[in-house]
Amino acid sequence: MANNIIKDGDRSPRIILHEPTGSTVEVLLYGAQVISWKNERREELLFMSNKAVCKPPKPVRGGIPICFPQFANFGSLEQHGFARNRLWSLDEDPSPLTPANNQSTTDLLLKSTEDDLKTWPYRFELRLRIVVSAAKLTLIPRVRNVDNKAFSFTLALRNYFSVSDVSEVRVEGLETLDYFDNLLKRERYTEQADAITFDGEIDRVYLSTPTKIAIIDHEKKRTIVLRKEGMVDAVLWNPWDKKAKAIPDLGDEDYKTMLCLDAAAVENPINLKPFEEWKGRQELSIVSSSYFSGQLDPQKVLNGLR
Repeated sequence: MANNIIKDGDRSPRIILHEPTGSTVEVLLYGAQVISWKNERREELLFMSNKAVCKPPKPVRGGIPICFPQFANFGSLEQHGFARNRLWSLDEDPSPLTPANNQSTTDLLLKSTEDDLKTWPYRFELRLRIVVSAAKLTLIPRVRNVDNKAFSFTLALRNYFSVSDVSEVRVEGLETLDYFDNLLKRERYTEQADAITFDGEIDRVYLSTPTKIAIIDHEKKRTIVLRKEGMVDAVLWNPWDKKAKAIPDLGDEDYKTMLCLDAAAVENPINLKPFEEWKGRQELSIVSSSYFSGQLDPQKVLNGLR
């Protein structure tokens, strides 16, 4: 499918994908960052800071930035790696795509540059396929080692979700799991709660997580379901009020309507020998929540029932 690149002043060039039921996705070539995902009712499903700057050289605060080849400060590179701070190109030779009339797709490519090799001395190709269909957004990252020596990397898809009120939503699917608490010197703990709710800052890497995690949002009457492959960890982040005020491109009250739930490979870096390739997959879907005695039934969502 041909992608029309929209150029608008000094903003990053972007691509807009449309699928037949009316859902749209907007992607910046800078960072291959999805910055908007709207359903057929034109409701925005991703969070975007009201102070976001949509032009290089900074990534945009919101949407879905890609953290590669390093997540956070789990290494010696810049925070979250450099892939989100590079101009990507359209992939002229993408892998074959299963024909479908009810979806819209773009394939983007990032190759290591000589400047990148000065800070991370490995030649790579990072590809991202973005597919939008009815009530579903799929991202497929692929990393290929095109060097003559092995390398390892960590990676995350940082999903900024739009929520009604972060203090009123809950996350299910991470119960009883171990996590690193980045607010407590990365100490390892075990989740004790039946469901995760939010009343303050959170910055945790949950380890060896299931393939399906759900954010239940009563007020919006919807559940966001994250399905993932190849990324065994999951990150929860919200800066809360004090830290939000210290982040220049985040509004003081923005933390109330956002929650980051990331698909990630952090605890155990992915190792690639020369000319090996790694492939991950993240599928985001929106389920209209049904009520039973005034409560959502997240188990129906987590167990795949409708």
